Amino acid sequence: MTKMNKKLLWLSSFTAATLLLAACGTDDSDPVDDSAGEGEDTEQVAGGDLVIAQLSDAVSLDPHGSNDTPSSNVAFNIYEALLVQDEDMELQPGLATDWEMVDDLTWQFTLREGVTFHDGSDFNAEVVQANFDRVLDDAVASPRAFLFEMVEEVNVIDDYTVEFVTEFPFSPLPAHIAHNGGGIISGELIEEDYAAMEEGSDPGSVINENPVGTGPFAFESWNPGEEVVLVRNEEYWDGAPALDSITFRVVPEGSTRLADLETGSVHISDPISPSDIGRVEGTDGIFVNQQPSVSLSYIGFNAEKEPFNDPLVRRAISMAVDQEAIIEGIYDGIGIPAISPIAPDVFGFDENVSGLEHDLDAARELLAEAGFEDGFSTTLWTNDNQDRIDTATVVQSQLEEIGIDVEVEIVEWGAYLADTAAGEHDMFILGWSTVTGDADYGMFPLFHSSNFGEAGNRTFFATDELDALLEEARQSSDEDERLELYSQAQEILVEEAPMIYIHHQEFLLAVSENVEGLWQHPTGILQLRDVTLNQ
Repeated sequence: MTKMNKKLLWLSSFTAATLLLAACGTDDSDPVDDSAGEGEDTEQVAGGDLVIAQLSDAVSLDPHGSNDTPSSNVAFNIYEALLVQDEDMELQPGLATDWEMVDDLTWQFTLREGVTFHDGSDFNAEVVQANFDRVLDDAVASPRAFLFEMVEEVNVIDDYTVEFVTEFPFSPLPAHIAHNGGGIISGELIEEDYAAMEEGSDPGSVINENPVGTGPFAFESWNPGEEVVLVRNEEYWDGAPALDSITFRVVPEGSTRLADLETGSVHISDPISPSDIGRVEGTDGIFVNQQPSVSLSYIGFNAEKEPFNDPLVRRAISMAVDQEAIIEGIYDGIGIPAISPIAPDVFGFDENVSGLEHDLDAARELLAEAGFEDGFSTTLWTNDNQDRIDTATVVQSQLEEIGIDVEVEIVEWGAYLADTAAGEHDMFILGWSTVTGDADYGMFPLFHSSNFGEAGNRTFFATDELDALLEEARQSSDEDERLELYSQAQEILVEEAPMIYIHHQEFLLAVSENVEGLWQHPTGILQLRDVTLNQ
């Protein structure tokens, strides 16, 4: 059970007998029956179809071909990475059993033997090499290439040993390897996909038609806009899962997802709104699963524009914004107040860093010191996400108290991303998720001078000192040294205030009590390998 989540259901005893049932389970795919009376026993059995109602459809079933959570939720069950992160974001063996840093530029991975893909082909070092060569191939144009852009070459040492050579020392490489963008596709399927590309097809077209990995579930069907169905991999190297199948059903309307859960036609509603918590908690047979995340919601300043090029102004606005009022009023108290960009579950988080306190008098003094005793006028951009619109409205009201006149502008999502990348904004609301669980991913893209614009740094803030700290931290192999460097970096970010750190989101699911063994990763990915259904 994750250390901060008391509502996660763990499979208390997955014994050898249960594993045997999992290997030869029934074909029971009926919906959950909520008609059982109070006190009537339910039986935990292998089999069944787990139905998940989710907000959006997958974009791609090619693990190298998308960068969105709905796609990742499906792909995570089909493909596996060399390493995985547990519920505490600690690295664990995956398709690799061991890994070590051989020298400053070289990492070596020992691969798991005896693993086969869903198509019967073998997993080995050559397949690993083919996968990472594909991710980094400009012709494929993978949106996940940035995760591995520091890798210069992947070398096969023997059938079950592979090495990664980086352009510069890069300590967080294992955390990047664990990202689901490093999911391993069948080597034979990669060859077929390249052959189709030579005939004019788009990259990933063959993979999307019949994705093949080594994961606990295999692809069955995809009806775009409707559902994706996966079935149990009977030959899974770590023992076949209990479920017969998983159906990811697309249900865009939150009220419909919840109603479907209440009637028993689905087992999980992903996500639910904070305003729905009371409804769920008041309904028999379902519960709320609340999971702290590694994400950040923030309000950014354009540090290249006046008056936001002055840290006094940035600090004044940060101190005028009531973070707690936003979390309580808009998110119904759901979320962890953010002091810096790094969430508590991320390597590099420092609980001793102190944030800027809400203090209107101090904010007015700072504005006066900066030469804006009478305030000024500015704009705050947001996209059409309702929570962000509400946040913008609250901030508009709060800043009025220190004489700052804010005009809220709602910008279409595509234009929003393009225009903030181009630096056309004053202030803006956005989010970031440190999916690798390492502070490098949560700070280098957002605050290094090399990443201005589309790469992540939309505040256009950077200093030579901060650049040096972030570069040294990503290249050091000493964990204690890295922690100290990230602590220093966070102190700078609090003092310089390039953004207002609002909160670290908490993921909310509504789940049937018939579901056992479910947990949600801090990155948002549903962990379904050990799920069983009470029938």
